[in-house]
Amino acid sequence: MSNDKKQQGDAAVEAELAGVPDELLEKETDKLGEALDRLRDDLEAARQEVLYAKAETQNVRRRLEKDIADARAYAATGFARDILSVSDNLGRALDAIPAELREDDKLKNLVAGIEATAREIEKVFGVHGISRIAAKGLPLDPNQHQAMLEVPSADAEPGTVLQELQSGYMIKDRLLRPAMVAVAKKPD
Repeated sequence: MSNDKKQQGDAAVEAELAGVPDELLEKETDKLGEALDRLRDDLEAARQEVLYAKAETQNVRRRLEKDIADARAYAATGFARDILSVSDNLGRALDAIPAELREDDKLKNLVAGIEATAREIEKVFGVHGISRIAAKGLPLDPNQHQAMLEVPSADAEPGTVLQELQSGYMIKDRLLRPAMVAVAKKPD
């Protein structure tokens, strides 16, 4: 709009308002000012609500992404717990074979097969982030060890793990199964 047209429009408005009493003009101007203030307040409130909604949406998205990552990382937890007993039984089977039977020509292949199976399970555990918890000789850690019994010992500090009764395992950074241990205590 050119400057001349704007001036003409302003002049026309002034001419129309010339016949309106000043008191009425002031009331109407006040009402318009109040309405404008309300609109500004409403606009600011709407802006704040939009910001909060964006922040909440971002938080929900982050939580979902973390939940999805956790689900992927720990999906095999139940199966892993179940397969630990198979690994334990293989270990017990190997420990139960006397040294003279390990050298027997008839049983060498059987022992080699059991050992290969145990190595394969350990390899699969490693691929899936399942690791054995260190226990023997370490201080009792209630987050990783479960004390099953106390053994009097003059050689070890009280609270030190003396014996591992059952191996414990972690899956990535979470406890899969605590190590069942015997802990040293002061001799009587």
